[in-house]
Order: sequence, then C-alpha cells, then structure tokens
Amino acid sequence: MAEHQDGVLPEAEALASIGRTLAALSAPAYIADGSGAVLAVTPALEELVDRDAGAMVGHDGHELLHRNEYGETVARSRCGIRKAALTGRPTQGDRMWIARADGSLAQVGWLAAGCDVPGLDPLMLVVFTRCSDAAETEEGADPADAEAAEVDHGVLSELERLALLAETTTRLTSTLDMDEALRRLTRLLVPRLADWAVVDLITQRDEVVRVSVAHQEDGRVVRRPDLEGPMPPIPPESTMPLSRALRGAASSIAGPETYQGPPDADIAVAQRKLFEATGMHSAVIAPVRGLRDVIGALTLGRSERPEPYTPAHLPLLEDIARRAGLALDNARLYEQQRAVGQTMQRHLLPQLPRVPGIGMAARYRPAQEASEVGGDWYDAFVLGDGALVLAVGDVVGHDLEAAAGMAQLRNMLRAYSWSEQRPPSKIVEWLDLACLNIAEVSMATLICGRLTGTRDGQYRLRWTNAGHPPPLLVTGDGEARYLTEGHGPLLGLGTSPTRPDGTVLLPPGSTLVLYTDGLVESPRDAIDEGLERLRVNAASLAQHGLDDFTDQLLERSRPPHNEDDVALLAVRIPAEPPATPPRWRPRTG
Repeated sequence: MAEHQDGVLPEAEALASIGRTLAALSAPAYIADGSGAVLAVTPALEELVDRDAGAMVGHDGHELLHRNEYGETVARSRCGIRKAALTGRPTQGDRMWIARADGSLAQVGWLAAGCDVPGLDPLMLVVFTRCSDAAETEEGADPADAEAAEVDHGVLSELERLALLAETTTRLTSTLDMDEALRRLTRLLVPRLADWAVVDLITQRDEVVRVSVAHQEDGRVVRRPDLEGPMPPIPPESTMPLSRALRGAASSIAGPETYQGPPDADIAVAQRKLFEATGMHSAVIAPVRGLRDVIGALTLGRSERPEPYTPAHLPLLEDIARRAGLALDNARLYEQQRAVGQTMQRHLLPQLPRVPGIGMAARYRPAQEASEVGGDWYDAFVLGDGALVLAVGDVVGHDLEAAAGMAQLRNMLRAYSWSEQRPPSKIVEWLDLACLNIAEVSMATLICGRLTGTRDGQYRLRWTNAGHPPPLLVTGDGEARYLTEGHGPLLGLGTSPTRPDGTVLLPPGSTLVLYTDGLVESPRDAIDEGLERLRVNAASLAQHGLDDFTDQLLERSRPPHNEDDVALLAVRIPAEPPATPPRWRPRTG
C-alpha cells in the first residue's frame, strides 16, 4: 500500500502529480531529474516539437532537444539549462534552438528552475517561450500597459509566472497535511510576492477561521498566531473585499483606506485591525475555490516594499488561489476521512475488561494510510465459566474493507467462545470454516488463548496460533522467550486442519505479549531481526509498570519504516499468588 507519512506522497504518486501539473500548463515545458532525463512534458511541448510524450520521457532532454542555430548538438558545458541544474539557481535565456521531430528548429526563450518535491530527488523545470510570440506581444503591447509594467517591479515575467504556478501546484499537491500545505503556500509567496500572506478558510459549519497569518522577519517566514483564529460571519450584504472574496466574487485590491469609513459588518472591523497590526499599505484578496465551492480567501499584503499592488497582479493571484484551493480542499477531505477512520477504529476495538489480579494494556497504531483504519485487532473478555479469553489478529489489508472483516472475525470469535467454551484450537477451527463460508474475510492470522486459574493459585494459558507471530513471555526478572507451541496455518486457506493447542504456566510477575506483525516486520527488516529486537526490548522493560512497559515496547520495537498496522496486548500476572483459586466473572450490564 502507499505510504503517506507526515502527509508526504510516495514516489509513484509524486510522479503522477508532476504529470498532472504539467498537463495544466499552457506553455511548452518539461520536468527532468538530476541527470537530465525527462520525467514529464506538457501538451504544448509535444505540439511545438511534434513528438509524443512517450518519445521524450526517459530520454536526456539536452541530447534530445538542445541545438545551435545550425542544428548541431550543443556541448553540455555550454548549455545554460544544464548549468542551472548543477547550481540549483533559477536561470533564464532569451534565445536558444530546440529540435523538432522532422529536423527543423524552433527558436525559443527559456527559463530553468529547481523543483523540490518531497519523496523525490531534486528536479528541474524547464519552460520555453516562442521567440516569435514574445516579439508579437512586445510589438502589440499597449503603451499604457508597458508604462505600468515599468513602474510596477513586482509583476513577474511570463516565464517566472509559469515557473511559480508549476512550483505551487507541485509543492501543494504533494502533501495531504493541511498545516504543511499552508506552510508551503506561505513560503512560496513570502517574500517573493508579498510581505504578508493571510489565509481564511470556511469550515463545514460555514464559519470563517483565519488559519494562517505569516510574514518575513529577519530572513525567516514566521507565523503570527495572535492574529489568527475565528472570524465574524460573512453577511450577504457586505461589499468589502474580504466578504466578497469569501462569497466567491472576483478578486480585488484593498488598502487601509478601504476600511476607514463606517464598517458594514464585523468582519470589516476585523480586517481594519489586520491592516493596523501588520502595517500593510496595499493588499490583494482572491477567493480560494475547492472542488465544489468557495472554501476561503487568500490575502497578500505589502508593508515593507513601497510599490502598491495593481490590477496586473490579480490574474497571477487568482491562478495561485485556484491551485491552492484544490490542494487545501484535498487536504481537508483527507483529514475528514482520517477522522472518520480513527472514530471507526476506536469503536471497533473493545475496552478491556477489569479482571481482579490481572493487569492488561492494549495499544493500536494505524499504518500511515489515508483512512488510518485497518485489519489489526485485539480482544479480551471473560466467559461464563470464568476463563479469560485473549486474542490478537490481523485481517489482510489496511482499509475499511479490512476493518469490516476484522469486526466480523472478532464478533464470531466471541460468539463461538461464549456458546461453546471449548479449547482455543476448536474455536479457531470453527472460525476457519466461517471465514471460508460466511465471513467476508479472505485471509487472516490469529492468536487465541484461554487464561484460567489453577487450584494451587497459578495461572495457565492454553492457546492456538493460526499463522501468527508467536506470543512472547517475559518473566519478572527479565528472561524473555517465545511460545512456539500450538502453531497452525492461517485462516482462509481452505484446508480446515485439526489445530493443536499449546499450554504453559505463567510465572508470578510475568508479562504475556500478544502482537501483530507490524511490530516486528517491515520491507527493510527481516522478521527474525524484528523478533529479536522485540525480545531484547521486552526483557529490558520487564520491571516497568505495565502501561509504561507497553508504550516503551511499542516505541522501541516498531520498525522505523513500518508500513503496517500494529495491535499490541500485554497481560501481567500478579507477583504474589492469590489466597484462593482465581475465577473471574463476565461483565453484566
């Protein structure tokens, strides 16, 4: 399954995101890795050089495209794009020639800039502009526009604009974490386009929250949490720029003077306070649209640089806000899905019973997946005959389907155990038949045990193992060994074998550890190494309190590159035998 650790997309999805980013660009462009190999191209580049993407992806972009005016391949040492890749600094040129499929040449301007995509090595974005198009634009430009461009030094060139938009899309779509997406957006905009960046989002309850206010300070981008928080509601009659943006109207320019008159709503008062607190003398405000509706507003403000914003800035801000909206909407949907998964998992996993004399602790850690719900589970319950049933299992998968199968399996185990009160091996044989015939479980592993008290005050565990990692028994003085008896095949194979039981007397003060394979196995670690790591850690923690033992064991033993759920159940036997034979009663009511 894909790993979404800290909201970062894995390599395959990052590459797919890059392809989607380029597909949205109207300019001829490509992205290459550090060696110069082309990873993705825009449709406009395919059209310009009359080559399909398949004929360019994987090939060296310099060798494939770069020529001099005579059609000869340019030496790498003289290639400005390669120099940009080596230095990591954005570089642009007014003129170069690239080769078409038929051998003819296209004269272009170019810009090369680095792209930092989490999960991938540094990449290089190369954007071309047709020299003829640039000349036509220059010749046909309105004199008033040219004069405005000369005055406004904050308007980016076309190449810089395309590079910024590509970088915005790549950076924001490669994370599913809302806070990280906001940090990346802020770092893209401050100080490149603004001294201040403010993001207001509309919650599911139609409330407005100022989620981020950031500016540059001593060369760093810092947050101002004192300016963040809940905002007044958006009145439909307000004509102020922020109100209009949050309703989805067009972007606009604002300044302190915009809010000097009588406010038409409380949200206008909040905006006036923002201008006063930040010292912004000019700002542009644009709606942030998600997949279906407006989800907020983006404000860029200037307080240090003297040039005010002009209408020439609005198209770029709207493009950035549109890309930010899709990324933030995806991040919000992901967080909602994760919250649903966490809630579902909490309700699926049981509360441990209170059993006199016996200590129990359980932990569950999800895989780093979108739903944060999976098929690993634990259970403990007291039967009518006074036995304590202990179980830990793992249904194949890390999604809602696996969680549903886990719930079926656990409920059938409880029903069989309660109605029959037979040895664990027999219960699991019936459970195996149920997996094959009535349950929606393809394959699963399981440890099922019965803990009972003996007449002489000891505690006996009888268990069976269906393809699961073996239980670990840790004595009070720190000796740890695996219980390898009672082992049989996993559930769902269709063999329905006669299963064995293992039996052991648990020493006073000992701790029994049942767990799933996510605690000892990962793609980078052999399971034998994980088992030994778990055994050594458990032995060193033998004299810790049970909750601390369980937390520390999980923290120390779980592989750092774990891609699986982990369920852990620890049971501690009292250090002093009871005065009378232990017999527990099931929970009633």
